[in-house]
Amino acid sequence: MSISQYIKEIGRGKEGARHLNREQAAELWGQLLDGGVTDLEVGAFCIAMRVKGETMYEMAGFLDASYARMPRMTADAPVVVIPSYNGARRLPVLTPLLAALLARQGLSVLVHGTRTEAKRVEASEVFLQMGLPVLHALRPLGAGEAVFVPTGLLSPGIQRLLEVRRVIGLRNPAHALVKLINPVVGKSLLVTSYTHPEYLKSMGETLELLKADAMLLRGTEGESVADLRRFPRTDAYIGGKHSLLQESRTGANIGMSALPTEIDAVSTAELTRRMLDGAQPVPESIALQVHQIVELCARL
Repeated sequence: MSISQYIKEIGRGKEGARHLNREQAAELWGQLLDGGVTDLEVGAFCIAMRVKGETMYEMAGFLDASYARMPRMTADAPVVVIPSYNGARRLPVLTPLLAALLARQGLSVLVHGTRTEAKRVEASEVFLQMGLPVLHALRPLGAGEAVFVPTGLLSPGIQRLLEVRRVIGLRNPAHALVKLINPVVGKSLLVTSYTHPEYLKSMGETLELLKADAMLLRGTEGESVADLRRFPRTDAYIGGKHSLLQESRTGANIGMSALPTEIDAVSTAELTRRMLDGAQPVPESIALQVHQIVELCARL
């Protein structure tokens, strides 16, 4: 099959490109996931969408096609789903700390992700250093259990699209899509983040359209964990209905001198253990985020 008819619509440049409706987007994305198009078409699609940008209807269609091809798990008790795709460059990646703290509250936590940038420390590496489970097949989670799920297990097609960046050097819709993926059917809360302010609007609109249950914040270097130096703006969506949990404000700081000089996986795992053991304080912003997530899960 070919996606040339869609490339003609989306590839007319910033001003001339036409948006796809939800059904068209689902059909196009399904072909990409199924691997039935040429590498040239994949590259053309990625560049065209990079220039045009995605609408909430296109993102919803991409998710429709993804879920139709994805193994999913059911849950009667709340599961917290945390996409982790940015890793750390300047600060320790504390997404595993967030997951462990939520598990201590009796919540089930599923973190999914893969490496997207070669020079960053990934949350999955810290998970391994801490001996936390990395699943090779989806299964129901127990209360108080935190696990990591590789993206390739959820969708080999999305994994392939993420890897296109290594060839053409540009992000594509898959990098935005993975921040919205929730492989749980039933009670679950997606805890996701954005890096640039303009994504607050586009991701929020998509969460509203999907009637999602989610927390959306400007996290740490793109990770879905609150910045240890400040309280980030945090928005909530329950059944797609929006509420502002908090405005951005300064004040949270565990003391930069208390951080390890290296941010590698071994040092970050040791820092996380010290915080979990009480030898070093949990950042105020992350402690507040845990409290907010517990309260949102009680509303599901």
